[in-house]
Amino acid sequence: MTNLQQLDTLPPELLTSKAHELHQHFERPTLIHLPGTRQRPLFLSILLHGNETTGLTAVQQLLKKYTATPLPRALSLFLGNTEAAAHHRRRLADQPDYNRVWPGTHLPDSPETRLMAEIVDIMRDRKVFASIDIHNNTGLNPHYACVNDLAAQNLQLANLFSRTIVYFIQPRGTQSAALSALCPATTIECGKPGEPHGIAHALEFIEACLHISAIPDHPPAPHDIAVYHSLARVRIPENTPFGFADKTHQPRPDQLIFRSDLETLNFRDAEPGLELGTCPANGKISLIATREDGLDITADFFTCDAGKLKLRKHSMLSMLTRDERVIRQDCLCYLMERLDPPHSDTESVP
Repeated sequence: MTNLQQLDTLPPELLTSKAHELHQHFERPTLIHLPGTRQRPLFLSILLHGNETTGLTAVQQLLKKYTATPLPRALSLFLGNTEAAAHHRRRLADQPDYNRVWPGTHLPDSPETRLMAEIVDIMRDRKVFASIDIHNNTGLNPHYACVNDLAAQNLQLANLFSRTIVYFIQPRGTQSAALSALCPATTIECGKPGEPHGIAHALEFIEACLHISAIPDHPPAPHDIAVYHSLARVRIPENTPFGFADKTHQPRPDQLIFRSDLETLNFRDAEPGLELGTCPANGKISLIATREDGLDITADFFTCDAGKLKLRKHSMLSMLTRDERVIRQDCLCYLMERLDPPHSDTESVP
């Protein structure tokens, strides 16, 4: 069941339920519109991935704070995949990824793509002020913000959360890409679910966005931001078995084995020759690195040298994780490059 439920009042269950309990009260994806002193709403989406719970906790703390006083700005809150949250999963096996089905997606028409298109139309009619999509990482990553184009207001909004900003256009069908056609939009990555610092950071950011009257239309100062371009997505083929050195006691000959501390490589400059693990006995790289335009650049970045899987070209890795389910459902990691900060006359992607 994916048809949208809209509410104009705050259900008390939202303030007291844990993520895995929400589905008992919100069986359908739900969009809640709450009034505020400033009328143009902030759009906020949480639980697009059901196991990424920081957004819910931050929202609960925010709304409890404003039970007796009006919000500084109207808020439209979207509760995403509560069904997956009930099972502590990113998504269920029969579901698409709720952050890959927004307008602009490459996925075919479905109840989910129609649902997200409806939400975009609703927020267009409400003259949305800005958009935030709250996520968590499964691996060890710093807190950072993402944008889908380099427009000045997107960078200013993202910079309110972090000086580290990732620019990407793939994967398609994300919330932030769809909403950036209407307003400044960013995705924030708040570390692992449940970490107190991530919750506090998300709450602080949401409050800042509710209080500001306008978002500057010039880029942040170059020394205030570090912008990285996510140039390729790295996946493991479905038929390739893999594991980790500290968890795989007797590797199979056809198995790709990663180093046990793989997550520690996130957001670090990685030099050629960096060892990521061991290759299968057949010597194949067993990874697929796909550029934004769909070009396979695996051989440019990876090599199998004397049985060791190594990085062939300087890069920065992000979103490396040891969560095998997430690797299968999404990817192993992304390859990034540092971009020069936009100047005052930069309003879009070069």
